[in-house]
Amino acid sequence: MRILITGAAGFIASHLCEKLKSLGHEVYGIDNFNDYYEVKLKELNASDLAKQGIFIFRRDLNDDLNDVFATPYDYIFHFAAQPGISSETTLEEYVDNNIYATQNLLEATLKYNSNIKSFINISTSSVYGIEATVDETALAKPVSFYGVTKLASEQLVLGLQRTGKLKACSIRLYSVYGPRERPEKLYTKLIENLYFDKPFPLFEGSLEHERSFTFVGDIVDGLAAIIRKEEVINGEIINLGTDEVNTTQEGIQVVEAIMNKRLIIDYKPARNGDQLRTSAVIDKAKLLLGYKPKTNLKEGLQKQVDWYLEKFT
Repeated sequence: MRILITGAAGFIASHLCEKLKSLGHEVYGIDNFNDYYEVKLKELNASDLAKQGIFIFRRDLNDDLNDVFATPYDYIFHFAAQPGISSETTLEEYVDNNIYATQNLLEATLKYNSNIKSFINISTSSVYGIEATVDETALAKPVSFYGVTKLASEQLVLGLQRTGKLKACSIRLYSVYGPRERPEKLYTKLIENLYFDKPFPLFEGSLEHERSFTFVGDIVDGLAAIIRKEEVINGEIINLGTDEVNTTQEGIQVVEAIMNKRLIIDYKPARNGDQLRTSAVIDKAKLLLGYKPKTNLKEGLQKQVDWYLEKFT
């Protein structure tokens, strides 16, 4: 199969590129290498992918995508987005990178690649709102610019599916961690600050937040299972995470034990838009995809610590 993955130099997408390549698929990526975080980290990921014969188009999804679609694809996995919850990111940036970019990609797909087997939109548990503890039939109640615009992009995709113009589905991911996690995310930043004995900025109340922390290897296994199941998942919204729930405090304690160090915490005011609790309901993923997450938090964090120490120390 010939597969295009957007945001390919990023965290989860780069892992999926490698997974699908290892399964014998022809994999292409597209990424704009923006400076939301250090570009050199994306370049490291892109270099790893290039060594495996995975070509990445260096293009913004809001640009003309004619040459990207010179040869049609069997599947598109759409990861590219303005991520996270940040007071420094404007609504305009979220709209440009999550809504307009998705629409431009969809228009290019319909123009050049309308017979695609499936367009897989990568969404987020943030669309559920303050508490993401429900199944896919629940009403979405996002409270952040990120969640609102990701829900909008999801509906752009599913709107085309509902009108018969595109075969598509949307996958809502839960608190993914592991090697290559973005530097501002919880565990990469935690590992860095522990290693260098730097105070760790923590938002008030977040120690008690509960999360379905899901190892990236389990996520990509679930996504790879979509291949050749496009008829089964067409039009579906599917949660992908783990039903194991841990608090942020428990996660910190696991990393402290692995690194045999104690964290210095610098408390910050509570952050607007933060979810209080996520607990992935994954019955549909188990039924339709045979999905079965197998990596517990300690195992996954050991792999992330090992990756960080190898790459950055």
